[in-house]
Amino acid sequence: MSAASCLLSEDQFLCSICLDVFTDPVSTPCGHNFCKNCITQHWHVNVPCYCPMCKKVFNQRPELQVNTFISEMAAQFRKSAQKEASSRSDQRCAKPGEVPCHVCTGTKLKALKSCLVCLASYCETHLEPHRRITVLKTHQLIDPVENLEGRMCKKHNKPLELFCKTDQLCVCLLCTSDHKSHDIVPLKEEYEGKKAELGKTEAEIQQMIRERHVKIQEIRRLVELSKEAADREMADSVRVFTALMQSVERGQAELVHMIGEKQKTTEKQAEGFIKELAQEITELKKRSTEVEQLSHTEDHLHLLQSFPSLNTAPHTKNWTEVRVHRSSYEGSVRRAAAQVEETLSTEMKRLLKAELKRAKQYAVNVTLDSDTANSYLVLSDDGKRVNCSDVEKNLPDNPEKFFACPCVLGKQHFSSGRFYYEVQVEGKTKWDLGVARGSINRKEEITESPLNGYWTLWLRDEKVYSAATGPDVPLSLKSKPRKVGVFVDYEEGLVSFYDVDDAALIYSYTGCSFTENLYPFFCPCLDDDGKNSTPLIISPVNRTD
Repeated sequence: MSAASCLLSEDQFLCSICLDVFTDPVSTPCGHNFCKNCITQHWHVNVPCYCPMCKKVFNQRPELQVNTFISEMAAQFRKSAQKEASSRSDQRCAKPGEVPCHVCTGTKLKALKSCLVCLASYCETHLEPHRRITVLKTHQLIDPVENLEGRMCKKHNKPLELFCKTDQLCVCLLCTSDHKSHDIVPLKEEYEGKKAELGKTEAEIQQMIRERHVKIQEIRRLVELSKEAADREMADSVRVFTALMQSVERGQAELVHMIGEKQKTTEKQAEGFIKELAQEITELKKRSTEVEQLSHTEDHLHLLQSFPSLNTAPHTKNWTEVRVHRSSYEGSVRRAAAQVEETLSTEMKRLLKAELKRAKQYAVNVTLDSDTANSYLVLSDDGKRVNCSDVEKNLPDNPEKFFACPCVLGKQHFSSGRFYYEVQVEGKTKWDLGVARGSINRKEEITESPLNGYWTLWLRDEKVYSAATGPDVPLSLKSKPRKVGVFVDYEEGLVSFYDVDDAALIYSYTGCSFTENLYPFFCPCLDDDGKNSTPLIISPVNRTD
């Protein structure tokens, strides 16, 4: 029985219903075998009864008898399988990608070790001689690897046991003659060193992975913030345009109603005049008839007696100065449009106030960089104030310093994101403010324009404001700013200037293309005999306004 079971595969002792080795196997009239419980349950659920294998239908449920032969074979197979599983509990067939045993015939078991001397890999069973025989015990065993031939020196057919650090090559003992005076160490020593380096590399990689996870979270957060901003802008746009449309509709309705009421008044007045005139016409026609009749009478006495009352026209109204005053609608549409404009202005003020408040959330601590300051400029110790004097200071020639113009840059530079700062300009008659590229020419007279790397705003003659767009754009401001806010969105290509106190937008550069570091730019301009001696002051930003 044992010999027979060895010739049979496990599939031949599996129930086709439960897919396990038979338990109480029974045979159906059609000759197929199943576990007794499996076929009983199958027939209990499926009526009429049929064979799960050949689908033969039985009009009556067959009586089942245990197949003693199959039962004994299944029991013997189960016992043999358990014994084999016990003896090979630590072994299993090699899967794709795993190193197989080189000695196994038929089914290749997974190798547990590879021998660098034998250049072969062994499963648990075939590894046994290396653990028992003294000579084989001296062989070097490693975790199973493919391509053992690659571990042999192709020139000397000896194991690669050494490492030439000079040539960065694995060599055998006989190769040392070709590597005289080279730094050669045992393979294990170099292995430990390289392993330590790999540990550092792994740590660096893990750190990079963590940094990228953090960056992912940062990007996701930025997307969330962007969505919040988009939702906020959409809500604002809906509210503003709804208010505008309501204002337009309300103004139109009021205008139409007013025009209609005026026209009704005119028509009512005209109707009154027409009615009154018609009454007078009736009376005049009556008098005309009476006068005509009297003029044809032959009764002398009657004519003379009636003459005094009919000789004059009936008393009527003097219509000479009476006019139907046509309603005037001059300015009505303009006044209605002015109401819409007022609504728009109110909404614009509210939006600009909210816009400036958001810009302030990106406030940065800007300080002046003395290394860039022109020799005529005077900077405060805290780097927050600058004005121009009449005396040139003796300063070393710094390549970053402005030579021909009284300008200075901020120490801080920006190559991404958003930033905002405020500068007090009250009391000055002229100044320049904005941002500039790091590569601007600082040794010659400068011409501020985006083409030359400047995005600035300037004041001249105390009241003339312009954006240095090249050519300059004159600006008409309702009030004179005392404090100017500068906001930059690097990725959006936006530079905006605000009147901080009035929460009003002065000017915006849009669609800019930034490719370099941007620096805050300040020019207090010449002293002008004391008229422009007030310094530019970098002010702290109140984010709650």
